[in-house]
Amino acid sequence: MAPKQRKAQVSRNPDLIRGIGKYSRSKMYHKRGLWAIKAKNGGSFPCHDKKPAADVPAVKPAKFYPADDVKKPLINKHKPKPTKLRASITPGTVLIILAGRFKGKRVVFLKQLSSGLLLVTGPFKINGVPLRRVNQSYVIGTSTKVDISGVNVEKFDDKYFAKEGQKKKKKGEGEFFEAEKEVGV
Repeated sequence: MAPKQRKAQVSRNPDLIRGIGKYSRSKMYHKRGLWAIKAKNGGSFPCHDKKPAADVPAVKPAKFYPADDVKKPLINKHKPKPTKLRASITPGTVLIILAGRFKGKRVVFLKQLSSGLLLVTGPFKINGVPLRRVNQSYVIGTSTKVDISGVNVEKFDDKYFAKEGQKKKKKGEGEFFEAEKEVGV
C-alpha cells in the first residue's frame, strides 16, 4: 500500500486581498470552535505556565520611521524544473530546424544540455550547420536516426558556448581630446 499523500494546509479564512480575510473575527471565533474550548474550561481559555525567558537587553525603539508604508515582497516558491525532452528526440535523431539562420536545415541531435537546450550539428562539412544550441520548440523530429556512438560530446556544455565578457576601456581626458583633434583635422 502506498503512503498517504499529505495535503497542503489550507486556511479556514481565505484571503480576499492580502491581509483581509473573507470572514470576520467573530465568524472565525465560531468557525474555529473557540466557544467550545472556553466552555470546557469554565469560561476562559486554558493558560499554560510560561517558561522563564532569558534576560533580553532592552532595545531602544527606532528613531526613524519611513514616511510611506514599505510593501513586503511576496514569497516566490517557484522551483525551476529541468526541461523534459520530447519522446521523439533521442541522440542521433535527425531534426529539422524551424527558425533562425538555419531554417529548414536538417541537423543531427547530439545531447540535451543542462539548460534544457539541444546540442545539434549539421555536420558542418555536409550542410554548413555548425555545432549549436537550439530550443526544442524550434525543431521537428524525424523518424531518421544516425549512429553517433563514436562521437564524444562530453566537453560540450553551456559554458562552452558562453561569450567572453570584454571589459570596455574608459577613455581618460587626454584620449578624449586626442580623438576630437583627429576628427577636427
